[in-house]
Amino acid sequence: MSSPPVARPDEVRRHNRTTLLRLLHVGGPSTRAALATELGLNRSTIKTLVDGLAEAGVVEEKVPRPGRGAGRPSLLVLPQPHAAVVLAVDLQVEHVAIALVGLGGQILGRNSWNLHARTRTADEVITHVIESTRVLAGDLGVEPVAAGVSVPGVVRRADGLVHEAPNLRWTDVALGDRLSAVLRIPVLVANDAELGAVAEHLRGAARGSSDSVYVSADVGVGGGVISQGSSLRGGAGYVGEIGHMAIRPGGRACYCGSRGCWETEIGEAALCRALGLPEDTPRGVILVELRELGLDADAAASRLAEYAEWLTLGLVNVVNLLGPELVVLGDLLTVLPESVMRAVAEEVRGRSLVSRAAGGTRIVSSALGADVKLLGAAEVAFEVVLDTV
Repeated sequence: MSSPPVARPDEVRRHNRTTLLRLLHVGGPSTRAALATELGLNRSTIKTLVDGLAEAGVVEEKVPRPGRGAGRPSLLVLPQPHAAVVLAVDLQVEHVAIALVGLGGQILGRNSWNLHARTRTADEVITHVIESTRVLAGDLGVEPVAAGVSVPGVVRRADGLVHEAPNLRWTDVALGDRLSAVLRIPVLVANDAELGAVAEHLRGAARGSSDSVYVSADVGVGGGVISQGSSLRGGAGYVGEIGHMAIRPGGRACYCGSRGCWETEIGEAALCRALGLPEDTPRGVILVELRELGLDADAAASRLAEYAEWLTLGLVNVVNLLGPELVVLGDLLTVLPESVMRAVAEEVRGRSLVSRAAGGTRIVSSALGADVKLLGAAEVAFEVVLDTV
């Protein structure tokens, strides 16, 4: 029987260095003692690692702000944002946002623009992203070393091929390869809801939860799943199209070819119908209507009763199938009247067998707001960066 391979000292050092850097990147400033405890390493090893990272300009140590405690405070180890900068792109149906994000998750600069029928083509979007990135990087005096891109569609993670983004009218767009060829950096492309789940898990409402689901309702409906602390991906990276669960037999036709998809009952058009608004009502008008409706709990419950029932039904299916500790709601679902969401959460807990068995699945709103997918895109870019910094 052969002996298991033994890691070389340089491999161990590189692993420890990357693990420490990832801890600082996600967790923020920490003392050497806390790092030693968290990583299970002795203090001399931590000292060597921190000293090496500080010499390379990747971290610095600072005295924390004076507190009330007696004695000399421990130095804090802080990641240096400019030591590694990535490009994050959030591509949505009506607008695009880009940001340059530094080590530690700090947004160093951003830009955004609206999309219309003429500017929504793949060629137009790719050209504008490249030009805007160059301008922003020049203004900030930084160069991104990798990029992450969030897309509302079915994406092949291996090469960033957008197989289908129906609301953009994109089919088989080699987005990752095209951006990488011009920007000359690694580009990782992923479904927007998957990246929302990653961001909430690392920096938002699902932080500390090892099993969670992120559900977003915009023009379309998508989901991202964190299972045992990792993003769940299906074959070729295609997973999370929960908006196409068929929940209403004989319901409205969906672009996917089916009928009665969850998306047709809780997407933006469905919300407009529930509010008595035309389906093409501008987003701003929808938000104003929801805020006003939230002032009257009885009126909100009445006007949104059917919408809330379809939302509940879909969430019960999600919870029964995936058994998450936590469901995080994003996009339009975060602005539904609080009274309606409380009732939905209570119904889901009562009607889901898994939720009852687990003591009650919590349902909360996103903690990251409009930046959730930008931050998720940045995190997938950092996945290929941290072990090379």
